Amino acid sequence: MNQIMNQMLQEAERPEVSQTSHAPDTPDRPPPAHPRFAKPQRIAFVQSSWHREVVEQCRIAFLGEIEARGIARAQVDLFAVPGSFEIPLHAQLLAKTRRYTAIVAAGLVVDGGIYRHEFVADTVIKALMDVQLRTEVPVFSAVLTPQQVHESVVHLDFFRRHFAIKGIEVAEACANTLHSLERLRGQVAAGIV
Repeated sequence: MNQIMNQMLQEAERPEVSQTSHAPDTPDRPPPAHPRFAKPQRIAFVQSSWHREVVEQCRIAFLGEIEARGIARAQVDLFAVPGSFEIPLHAQLLAKTRRYTAIVAAGLVVDGGIYRHEFVADTVIKALMDVQLRTEVPVFSAVLTPQQVHESVVHLDFFRRHFAIKGIEVAEACANTLHSLERLRGQVAAGIV
């Protein structure tokens, strides 16, 4: 993934590459209908405060997409932590409350050389998986680790757009998983599985 992100970043820095997309004219269509949830859902969104102006794009996009998928904004509780390394403990404590049907983590891990930030990101991802398996509360990650981030306008704009895409993707994964778990738990309760 790092190679893909870096390639995209390099393309974004080249002046000859157009940043605009030309979508064909399409008639206005209603948004796709998403399945409804049988039971109320409540989500915890845990966001790192490091590079907040970038990471918040994930949260904004997530909230818009999750609402389109049937979970009201009021059903999402937001939590801020200092950095990505602090996310797993917060996720675990939130999962143990049994108040949340899902937890979403968002953060940007950079600086300190290639081994340090990849170590931090791998540690965070593994810890989030452990929380999910221990508590049976699904945990979703939008914790990203690019190999390089410069404080240039081009880099920051690229990562803002990238985090907005990740927010939509993590909302889709969250909603689809919650629907799948509802079906599976119903089948288990009915003795089908």
